[in-house]
Amino acid sequence: MKKIITLSLFFQMVLIHAQEIAYSFTLDEAIAYAMNNNYTVRLADLDIEEAEQRKWETTAMGLPHIDGKVDYSNFLKQAVTLIPSEIVGGTPGEYETVIFGTKQNLNATVTLNQLLFDGSYLVGLQSAKTYLKISALAKEKTNQSVREAVINSYGDVLIAEETIEILENNKKILQKNLNETKIIFENGFTEEQDVEQQQITLSNIENELNKAIRYLSIAKQMFNITLGIPVTQEVILTEDLESLGLRSTDLALLTTQFDLENHIDYQIADNELTTNELKVKYEKSKALPSLNAFLNYSAFANNDNNIFFENDGNWFDSSLFGVSLKLPIFSSLERSSRTQQAKINLLQSQISLDETAQKLQLQVDTAKNKYQFSLDQFQTTKQNLVLAERIANKEQIKFFEGLSTSFNLANAQNQLFNTQQSYLQAIFGIIQSKVELENALNNFNNY
Repeated sequence: MKKIITLSLFFQMVLIHAQEIAYSFTLDEAIAYAMNNNYTVRLADLDIEEAEQRKWETTAMGLPHIDGKVDYSNFLKQAVTLIPSEIVGGTPGEYETVIFGTKQNLNATVTLNQLLFDGSYLVGLQSAKTYLKISALAKEKTNQSVREAVINSYGDVLIAEETIEILENNKKILQKNLNETKIIFENGFTEEQDVEQQQITLSNIENELNKAIRYLSIAKQMFNITLGIPVTQEVILTEDLESLGLRSTDLALLTTQFDLENHIDYQIADNELTTNELKVKYEKSKALPSLNAFLNYSAFANNDNNIFFENDGNWFDSSLFGVSLKLPIFSSLERSSRTQQAKINLLQSQISLDETAQKLQLQVDTAKNKYQFSLDQFQTTKQNLVLAERIANKEQIKFFEGLSTSFNLANAQNQLFNTQQSYLQAIFGIIQSKVELENALNNFNNY
């Protein structure tokens, strides 16, 4: 019994430990995970499965269909018919009451139907393939959007973590400066407002630190949702913001040629054009005749004692073959009106395709400019950060040597804090603008 209890406790501890193990992701691993587990991606996969089933549904309309039917009837009270008496040897002018048929009847029928020709069916087969392509393109567009969302949410978490680390270091420095300023004030070598100014700066940093800590929690939850894992699950990101920004620096993207027809948005618009072309064909096909064939076999039995399946049951069979031809003759111009509407929709989709082509080219040019600006902005903020650190260090030395005021020191420190945040945002700007440019070019590589 002791061994059983010990083993039970051991397995419970192993289970609890397994539940506490956090997910760990590089950016590439996070993207790969999201491509299989993101909620939107999973819905898109199901849409493709549904489209495949719809394609088969349309195909099956032109294949043989076999239906079976069984009819059973039991007259609780049979109908009575009057006939002239002389028919059965009775008195002329009088009538006899008779009952025709049996009390119980059973009829079993099997029917085979086959579509021989229907213009709308042929168009329907083409439309089913187009619908499947629509779902596939939508899935590709979803993957593209999810990839962008994963990269952005990954960067948000890293920015929050880097911000917390910077603010904690700044807090330590400010706390040290405040303590030293208090000692100097107690010895009468500085004014009280210098202590108060240091206190204000420290309080502001503490508020920013608390804000960053709360934001990190939300950023991690958003990251979890993007990947398709529970928001309460612990996640660990194994890359840092600077290395990610370095990997995002790819000058070759700025000279990459734009392949319009390979872009997913252009393909979606072109597929819409194809869909409207099929709609025109479909409306025209309604003016064509349709031809169907059928083969029928029936077996009929009747009696009064419910002995259909015994040896003395009477069964009578019959068979029928037929062909049905439907000829559209006159629709009061209804078909013509529908065809004209479909043609108008086709012209609209052609205009939309041309507009999409122009917008995509503009999107590429805009994304390249934005990416170039992000690279330039990063270099500027990187240089400014070095200068801001130097200025803040010099002001700190001058303040404690009595050569500068607490306001000058506070201004230098705030300038440093702002530059640090600008530096992080500049790195994130490179990451974001690279994703936008890749989406515009429809050019994706491993991140």
